[in-house]
Amino acid sequence: MTDSNALDPEDRKIVTLARSARARNGVPEGAAVRDDTGRTYVAGTVALDSLRLSALRTAVAMAVASGAKSLEAAAVVTEAESVPAEDLAAVADLGGAATPVLLAGPDGEVRRTRTAG
Repeated sequence: MTDSNALDPEDRKIVTLARSARARNGVPEGAAVRDDTGRTYVAGTVALDSLRLSALRTAVAMAVASGAKSLEAAAVVTEAESVPAEDLAAVADLGGAATPVLLAGPDGEVRRTRTAG
């Protein structure tokens, strides 16, 4: 368990953005990533008949499509108890194995922090 009040303000910001994306779009997950220049990319779950992406993989894809070269941190807001290996791999591909990934519940409270690798 991570004390959400003890989070760095920039990490708190990506958790808040992820939570807002989840609520605004009525999707199971919201995610946000911060690149090495401080820009943030926010996404929700994509669930089309022809395309299914988690919110975190969508946020990473948006960062890549926007020219990001690396990630500083990632956050996902979900009811799930863990971050899937495929999501962690996407974060690690762009940010490296040491990139922190924050997992928060729908209430925005961070349940755990782990690295992507």
